[in-house]
Amino acid sequence: MPQLVELLQIYGVLIVFGIVLVEQFGLPIPAFPVLIVAGALSVDGSLSWQLCLLSAVGACLICDLFWFRAGRFYGKRILRLLCKISLSPDSCVNQTEDRFRRFGAKSLLVSKFVPGFNTIAAPLSGAIGTVPRQFLGYALTGAALWSGTGILLGILFHDGVQELLDWLETAGGTALMVLATLLLLFIAVKYVERRRQRARSAVPRIEIAELKALIDGGHDPVIIDARSLTAQQLEAAIPGAVVFQSCVPDQLMATIDKDRHVVIYCSCPNDVTAAEVAKQFLANGFHRARPLRGGLDAWNAQQGADPELAPAAC
Repeated sequence: MPQLVELLQIYGVLIVFGIVLVEQFGLPIPAFPVLIVAGALSVDGSLSWQLCLLSAVGACLICDLFWFRAGRFYGKRILRLLCKISLSPDSCVNQTEDRFRRFGAKSLLVSKFVPGFNTIAAPLSGAIGTVPRQFLGYALTGAALWSGTGILLGILFHDGVQELLDWLETAGGTALMVLATLLLLFIAVKYVERRRQRARSAVPRIEIAELKALIDGGHDPVIIDARSLTAQQLEAAIPGAVVFQSCVPDQLMATIDKDRHVVIYCSCPNDVTAAEVAKQFLANGFHRARPLRGGLDAWNAQQGADPELAPAAC
């Protein structure tokens, strides 16, 4: 890697644009360090920080507008796809839905700084019907804040970054191996984190056919909707389901016979949220509490949901 700095000096703006674009489309490639390097190189005139900022913001907007349109046309389906391919823990991705609901489109100002949040902020904006002009304003400002912060850090810590670049330039193939190893380590850590999350939610599931048999057999199972409040706006609930988010857990459990079947569902990958709620019920003596395998998708695939029927209140 003897000409690393020279390549950055010549193609720095294109490199910044390309890496930011790839990361914003969802690939696990950290772009923020590249912005820091770009800021450091701009101190001695090797790069124009203004052009780097414009290229990074442009790349962000291209991706944000793409995901916004995808969310507008495909709604919850595109969100489920992004949750499945994201390396963030499933619970982290799903919690961002209610975070977005709390702050609305303003959350786009900081979404790129929050792991998992950046994955779904733009498509969720489209799915819930955010006005395009409002979305563009907040997305543009958020992209400028994120990109500008990275470049500013590079300018402030120019000396340290320059020493690192000098080492990379002289280290040759060793530097390339170090960078590749760090990238693989980052991906591995995120993957292990997600696997651990799944392991913590490993409780027995109930199949949709078994749930239907309980209903048809008159067992009157308690069905609990564990989805985020935002997810409930995007898809109708199972008829008669109790919304867990609107209840105080202890009060809800006090109203249910511990011998009844309790079925909890969500619309997240691997039924993570439903499994976490099921563990709360199991810990309180509800030995027949189980998450529904496949969640709301499985229910809808079996018989469809009637949008006229609202979920039950506590």
